[in-house]
Amino acid sequence: MDNYCFGIDVGGTTIKCGLFRGDGTLFSQWEIPTRTENKGENIIPDIAETIGAKMKEHNLVKEQILGIGIDVPGPVVGNGEVLFAVNLFWGHKRLAEELEKLTGFPVKVGNDANVAALGEAWKGAAAGSQNIIMVTLGTGVGGGIIVNGHILQGSHGAAGEVGHANVHHHEVEKCNCGNRGCLEQYASATGIVRVAHKHLTASDDPSILRGIDPVTAKDVLDAYKAGDALAGKIMDEVGDLLGGALAVFASVTDPEMIVVGGGVSKAGQPIIDCIQRSYVKYAFQACRETPIVLASLGNDAGIYGSARMVLKELN
Repeated sequence: MDNYCFGIDVGGTTIKCGLFRGDGTLFSQWEIPTRTENKGENIIPDIAETIGAKMKEHNLVKEQILGIGIDVPGPVVGNGEVLFAVNLFWGHKRLAEELEKLTGFPVKVGNDANVAALGEAWKGAAAGSQNIIMVTLGTGVGGGIIVNGHILQGSHGAAGEVGHANVHHHEVEKCNCGNRGCLEQYASATGIVRVAHKHLTASDDPSILRGIDPVTAKDVLDAYKAGDALAGKIMDEVGDLLGGALAVFASVTDPEMIVVGGGVSKAGQPIIDCIQRSYVKYAFQACRETPIVLASLGNDAGIYGSARMVLKELN
């Protein structure tokens, strides 16, 4: 009788679900809407219901299920407790305990960025690596650190928060977290636009960006890839701050590989080259040759990493 597990990736809009065989192969994949009304009270029951429905669809019995792995957009501590998840309208929630009661299966819980890093280390761009850093460049900047094959969680669930490393001590504007000078203010999609506006205002240099309103991060990256000089200056600043921050994290954890994901990474190899130039300049000598690569699992990293939390002792 084959064994299976579930990998669940909870986002603010959709919940991505995967049914995995015990050997780690993805058997079935689907998604359901995230119902965040009434402080997200339906989210956990909806997950339990869709798991039950999938088991019925494939004639699976309880004895075949090894467990459920689940990631959420918020800090996770202890035995699967979520401190808060703003996008889900959750405060403190004993997620593992609640889902275990509804399903009868053991539950492993992780932060979404950390779990995505675990997925990339297992089946993605860093497959086979035991020690990696992953940074996700999207609307914000997320991160995850894998040490000896395990998620580095920290005592407050905040390990790997690359985006909130302070990289500019004299910044006057606040980050969304309330601090000033966070990497997220420069290297996220919104941060790249912010840096672009600063350069466009401070300089009269010609640029194709001057004919675009409003300027987006994609516009900046497209201009950069096209050889636009001002876009080059913008991305030099972004790359300098991001490469420098990753060099600091690398000197602490000494990864085998650094993985870059998120929407901004869709710019491809040019964004890697931009980061690598500064990373090499700032990195400790022993870490200088650490490869920086593009993530490969895309939006599936969460379900793979969630399944890995269940299967890591078996595969």
